[in-house]
Amino acid sequence: MSHTVRLEPVGVEFEVEDGETVLNAAFRQGIALPHGCKEGQCSACKCILNEGEVDLLKYSTFALNDMERESGHILLCRSIAYSDMEVELLNYDEEILAKAIAVKTFQGHVTEIEKLTHDIRGISIEINAPIKFWAGQYVDITVTTEEGETITRSFSMANTPEQAETLRFIIKKYPEGRFSGELDSGGIRVGAAVSVTGPYGTCFRRENREGPIVMVAAGSGLSPVWSILHDHVASGEEREVFFFYGARTRNDLFHLDRIAALTEANPLVHFIPVLSHADDDAEWTGARGFVHERVADKLRELDLDGEGDVYACGPPPMIDALEPVLFMAGFEHERIHFDRFTTSTSTASGQLAPAR
Repeated sequence: MSHTVRLEPVGVEFEVEDGETVLNAAFRQGIALPHGCKEGQCSACKCILNEGEVDLLKYSTFALNDMERESGHILLCRSIAYSDMEVELLNYDEEILAKAIAVKTFQGHVTEIEKLTHDIRGISIEINAPIKFWAGQYVDITVTTEEGETITRSFSMANTPEQAETLRFIIKKYPEGRFSGELDSGGIRVGAAVSVTGPYGTCFRRENREGPIVMVAAGSGLSPVWSILHDHVASGEEREVFFFYGARTRNDLFHLDRIAALTEANPLVHFIPVLSHADDDAEWTGARGFVHERVADKLRELDLDGEGDVYACGPPPMIDALEPVLFMAGFEHERIHFDRFTTSTSTASGQLAPAR
């Protein structure tokens, strides 16, 4: 049995099957609703239930507090429909809806595992058919380890959309990370079979916009920013780019030779690495401190008054610190594109484990 979901104020309708979340039903039918973690933790898909009955799967009260729930707010990623329903979208972007891509599942295998730093890994996956996606989006990767454990994690593509059958990812290794830990232990090897489901994500490159581009990344947040940066360069659009990367020490920087080649060939691209733990590094002549502080300095210097687009990808503390900086600099919501690398819940243990 299915139920009809109507989205206001856009007037879009679609069907949701029994036991299917509203967000997954939208993905399946190529309707790109606002979303982030897909796990009930980030609040990106929060909206108001105007009519109908739903049951909510387990979610974090940080994403939806009790007062909001009592006032009719729901999370689409956690909502199971028990009747036809109408919801009012609180955050929606007509450009996102217009560029929606239906989510599909592809089969593939790991072709490369590369050690980039002590805790950053690069992997490549070949899939059995081209996937359509926008630069900056991500997929869910499911793999069964050598010991028989099946793991699903979300990772952003580092390659551009033209590279549609060989996907590359930059992954941070966490102490308790099941997927990333298996890359070093041998549980996930070159040749391992995987399934890839996607694309997801609304932090993708916007085309034909005015003003500079500000890119901010930390850790594996470089993966979607790398895709967006190279897609922008390939597009031929002449916009100045300020590319910030936050790391602890020089040992946490990588791809510097590739970045140097790119900036040399494209003078409008400026790379600004920022080290937060370089007090004892007398040889470091670059920026120091937290990356959001150096972004604030540059925005004051440029005096953009919100002109341009911002793409920021990385851990929630970085995004949280960056938000007030951008709003103080005059950037409107539609000019700020975030990808918070949140945590996901391991179905095997019930514990939180890094998603990306």
